[in-house]
Amino acid sequence: MAEGKEPFRRLILVLSIVIPLAVAALFRVKLPGYNFSFLPPIYATINGVTAVLLMISYWAIRHQRRLLHERINLTCIALSAVFLVMYVLYHMTSEPTAYGGEGLLKGVYYFILVTHILLSVAVVPLILFTFSRALAGNFERHKRLAKFAFPVWLYVAVTGVLVYLMIRPYYL
Repeated sequence: MAEGKEPFRRLILVLSIVIPLAVAALFRVKLPGYNFSFLPPIYATINGVTAVLLMISYWAIRHQRRLLHERINLTCIALSAVFLVMYVLYHMTSEPTAYGGEGLLKGVYYFILVTHILLSVAVVPLILFTFSRALAGNFERHKRLAKFAFPVWLYVAVTGVLVYLMIRPYYL
């Protein structure tokens, strides 16, 4: 493969645009008669498990445990996909929950929420390009991009848990 060429470049770019747009569009769709109110603690747990696995994956690659690193990252990608399906299902069947806190905590909550949402969109191409470089055996470019993808993905996973914990008292 020529230097500078990205495997699956077009597909990754399309997915990086389509996924956030589809999620935003599906938030406007309401499916009455279904109750998925049990999902938030499950998908928050998935975020927490993903965060722990990402840290183990980082440890694994730093200790030359490449196969473990690969398997954990594939698991994290699968968990992120399951999270996304559950998250969309919940929001298609439930009314939005407003944060009820006040003062400084309200500002902290909205800062975490906004950065979480923005980075959750940005992390999609970061993860997919990092993964595709590893698949192509382009480990130098994989490693360079992973230095950005890892902390962003970890931040998104951790803040997903924080957002859930902060808004949990206000669920209907």
